[in-house]
Amino acid sequence: MDNANDANNAPEQDDPIKGVGCARKRKEDARFIQGKGNYVDDIKMPGMLFADMVRSPYAHARIKSINKEKALALPGVHAVLTADDLKPLNLHWMPTLAGDVQAVLADEKVHFQYQEVAVVVADNRYIAADAIELVEVEYEELPVLVDAHKAMDDDAPILREDLVGKMDGAHSKRVHDNHIFNWQAGDKDATDRVFEQAEVTVKQDMYYPRVHPSPLETCGCVASFDKVNEHLTVYITSQAPHVVRTVVSMLSGIPESKVRIVSPDIGGGFGNKVGVYPGYVVSIVASIVLGVPVKWVENRMEHLSTTAFARDYHMTGEIAADSDGRIKALRVNVLADHGAFDACADPSKFPAGLMHICTGSYDVPVAHLNVDGVYTNKAPGGVAYRCSFRVTEAVYVIERTMDVLAQKLGIDKAEIRRRNFIKAEQFPYQTALGWEIDSGDYHTALEKVLEACDYEGLRREQQEKREKGELMGIGLVTFTEIVGAGPTRNCDILGVGMFDSAEIRVHPTGSVIARMGTITQGQGHQTTYAQIIASELGIPSDEISIEEGDTDTAPYGLGTYGSRSTPVGGAATAVAARKIRAKAQKIAAHLLEVSEQDLEWDVDRFKVKGVPGQEKTMKEIAWAAYNDRPEGMEPGLEAVDYYDPPNFTYPFGTYLCVVDIDKYTGVTKVRRFYALDDCGTRINPMIIEGQIHGGLNEGFAVAMGQELPFDEQGNILGNTLMDYFIPTFVETPKWETDYTVTPSPHHPIGAKGVAESPHVGSIPTFTSAIVDAFSHLGTTHLDMPHNAFRLWQHIRELGLDKRTG
Repeated sequence: MDNANDANNAPEQDDPIKGVGCARKRKEDARFIQGKGNYVDDIKMPGMLFADMVRSPYAHARIKSINKEKALALPGVHAVLTADDLKPLNLHWMPTLAGDVQAVLADEKVHFQYQEVAVVVADNRYIAADAIELVEVEYEELPVLVDAHKAMDDDAPILREDLVGKMDGAHSKRVHDNHIFNWQAGDKDATDRVFEQAEVTVKQDMYYPRVHPSPLETCGCVASFDKVNEHLTVYITSQAPHVVRTVVSMLSGIPESKVRIVSPDIGGGFGNKVGVYPGYVVSIVASIVLGVPVKWVENRMEHLSTTAFARDYHMTGEIAADSDGRIKALRVNVLADHGAFDACADPSKFPAGLMHICTGSYDVPVAHLNVDGVYTNKAPGGVAYRCSFRVTEAVYVIERTMDVLAQKLGIDKAEIRRRNFIKAEQFPYQTALGWEIDSGDYHTALEKVLEACDYEGLRREQQEKREKGELMGIGLVTFTEIVGAGPTRNCDILGVGMFDSAEIRVHPTGSVIARMGTITQGQGHQTTYAQIIASELGIPSDEISIEEGDTDTAPYGLGTYGSRSTPVGGAATAVAARKIRAKAQKIAAHLLEVSEQDLEWDVDRFKVKGVPGQEKTMKEIAWAAYNDRPEGMEPGLEAVDYYDPPNFTYPFGTYLCVVDIDKYTGVTKVRRFYALDDCGTRINPMIIEGQIHGGLNEGFAVAMGQELPFDEQGNILGNTLMDYFIPTFVETPKWETDYTVTPSPHHPIGAKGVAESPHVGSIPTFTSAIVDAFSHLGTTHLDMPHNAFRLWQHIRELGLDKRTG
């Protein structure tokens, strides 16, 4: 590991319990490296049929007719379903997590390219693929809207005819038929007054382009309806299986007790697998109608084109400050492109998620945020691509605007941050936009990074290179994230509050099984949850089994996304384990014939205070729980906890990046990237390291190459892996990692979560470095992605390719 000084990276053999703080290897990896994973496409059932989608080639068009005859005549085809077939079931539209509705199959017109128009069900996927080519659809093309800035023009084409005249939106009044919501936070009048009187103001427009999480496994499901027992089982690529069960029950009318959702191994999620997609719904309908299992698995082009995107935010950041660079006010305006339906996986009370964390790590006295959401002819969605509900956009806008302020005042970007940090003694800190940041130590984190990277030496080197006409950039970001969705007062999905759960059972011989309401997509839950239980109960984590993803066995939970596993699921695990330990203490007191107050806990046993040798191990207590208990106590050692957190958690970090740009080609070399994260209590440093590396890789991909652009006709460009940038080992820079530890005061073990922070923090760091390479020439901002062609264009605009010094 890069962190040679990581005292928490203790080898496994040093800790027989292998609990919190132990850098142990992941328990789940054995099956994966042997190819024994169990994914949705591995599910095979007798009589199973396959579904494939007929998709629209147009971004906006009226459907004149659909002819199924040739497809139905193809041997092996069992059914072709359209919206008209779903209407008697009232399943042609479905509710979204954002309070809108979305067409399951296009109803009279299509709203984006590749929208689902019909579904073919056949004996195998090859016949289904042939059959979709035989479905004849006649379209009448309509005017296309892809520019969010034109969505509310007087002459803009009306996209959602089902909403015409309905001005009461799910979140606010609508002011145009293409308008979704207006959401504001903070004090507008007070903020405006500060700007009017400020010594210094800066303003920067920026676009955070539409990107896609593109996990290793695409979306899919296998639906199987038992007509005899009227039970529905669905194997599905879902980050929130219990929520899917609730939605399926609401849509189908099948009692929730007869619906089983199973999320087996999932090849990555990153927010993309939170929502419910039309493919899931039509597979369930087909299985109910045909009485056999039906599988649907999308291909990569379908996945990139139609499942939930991320970002697509047009943002303007403004800061009012004094001449010394101290912030007096912040103003942020956002135009949010939500595509054809508001299907954002944003389970919060706020239509733009947690965007109002945009005050960042800074002591901002007054602020105002304004967000307008609009419809366009693009695929719907909007997910927290490895972040918590628009936190990436929030961090990006404040960090970019801070750089602009530093540049205008001629103050170093490290110093401008140092002057504006929330101080350690100010926590818990109430932000101007309504959050209570639980804990932090931003100054220590910054100084540690600057010293480790010899920041002053880098600045001297940069000046020398500039004198030679070379392009070297230094990026610096100090970010605060908000994770752990979340408190029920702030977050829910379709009215279900966002608690999470753990059920722990200790067997007579002392081994443990725990079932969780979360679901792993590669985060190492089987390892880290076992470590939490190990530390709480003194039972080796190797003897603790973790199960997730099966709604028939797991307690109800809201799933895994927004870095909520450790802040919420991990908290539930610790609290449930403590309930068990409290009962175990009563049993130990009974066995040792002392009062509970005479006992103290030591790693894996209760000891009688001051009496060496008088003790009972947890395994001895577990055996006694089934045969020698205090009178009146029920047998067993087990507990369930549903944890509704009192607050979010706020991990933070300081990242530094050094780049060299070839002024003749625009090719960028990331010479150094140093990432310091503070995630509170560190459960498994090895897993933390892996999660940070993964997040940094994705951040590098977004900043340097990922984008889903559209042409004026609404044709999606770059929706294959030939065009969409997925970095490999060849392109990925070397990462250096570091940490500080500032526990969360309200979390049972002080943990904050870490998996999303590297993605959130790295993206503005790359942009900061790229822009810094040109800042001495007056450049204040460059929109992503920072690929070689775009940088070469900027170099030509500046005439740098013709300069020799």
